[in-house]
Amino acid sequence: MAGKNSQKNGKELVATTYQTHFEKDKKFVKLIQQQGVLSLSQRKNLCIYLCGSIMSQQLSVKVAAVIYQRFLDLFNGKEPTPEQILSVPLEKLRSIGLSNAKSRYVHNVAQFAIDKGMDWKTLNKMSSEEVIEYLTEIKGVGRWTVEMLLMFALGRPDVFAIDDLGIQNAMIGIYKLSRDDKKKFKEDMIRISSKWSPYRTFACMHLWRWKDQPK
Repeated sequence: MAGKNSQKNGKELVATTYQTHFEKDKKFVKLIQQQGVLSLSQRKNLCIYLCGSIMSQQLSVKVAAVIYQRFLDLFNGKEPTPEQILSVPLEKLRSIGLSNAKSRYVHNVAQFAIDKGMDWKTLNKMSSEEVIEYLTEIKGVGRWTVEMLLMFALGRPDVFAIDDLGIQNAMIGIYKLSRDDKKKFKEDMIRISSKWSPYRTFACMHLWRWKDQPK
């Protein structure tokens, strides 16, 4: 029981710390007041997380959830091993709604997990940039996809997805930035986000929520 309490207290401490950290940014304080304090969790099955991320790309949340459930249904509703994923023909993956490219990429992730390893404990010891460099060797897995894994599977609190369109649009809306000069736009994003470190993951989460709220 003491372990559970310690874990809970740790999460509460992080939440309080990041909330305090943003107090100097008045615009962000308003976001936190409107949305409440957020928390991070972890997912140990990194292979399945990457496969799910690939499946969801360029799809609505609802459609992505349907396809992912169809994928799990191929394995009686359970998360498959990399070997089980590879045993499913590409034609079968396409039949659940995946494109030719996504079907191949899912196989690529499974093959990489078998050949080089995707153990949670091993990757958790790496720096964020090391994880990005390691996993982007997989064809079909880009930097953005690994950033999402760092945030929502490894639970890293200080990841900033600068190329995410939702993050960009939110910062344009909140901080009145302009995308006309792409170089300056990125520099402005980096300048503003540097003040959020070491809690930039939480900042991204709040920005995504702001983007999805009716204006």
